[in-house]
Amino acid sequence: MQGYNVLMIYNKDMDKLLMCKRSRDPYKGLSNLVGGKIERGETGIMAAYRELLEETNISNKDVILYHLMDFKYYIHECYVEVYVGQLDHDVEVFGDENELYWSDLNKDFFDMSLFAGEGNIGHMIEQVKMSKDKIFEKKRL
Repeated sequence: MQGYNVLMIYNKDMDKLLMCKRSRDPYKGLSNLVGGKIERGETGIMAAYRELLEETNISNKDVILYHLMDFKYYIHECYVEVYVGQLDHDVEVFGDENELYWSDLNKDFFDMSLFAGEGNIGHMIEQVKMSKDKIFEKKRL
């Protein structure tokens, strides 16, 4: 079963989320979160930090990632690990794969004409809203 990761990166004020505009299918032209494949021999968290650096220039010195949830798709024989992090400071983001941008959080992330993932992005954002104090409590210690 192939593993993937999705990375929810918030700015330091937790009022913007890093998104990309997909340049190819699936979801070409739609906004999405960054992420990618978990390679053979990698743990999920290792792959998450690798993909984050490759796609955005954000390193483990800029953010701590927390494992938020997983999605398992039996028909497609894959699973997705979802990680969330809040930047400690401003970071210049850039990457070759997709156009990156910071999205305000007042969007309808369930709108499938604008956002990839069949509503999953909206669901994940709502989970972070409900649990952000618990997710980031270790960071404050």
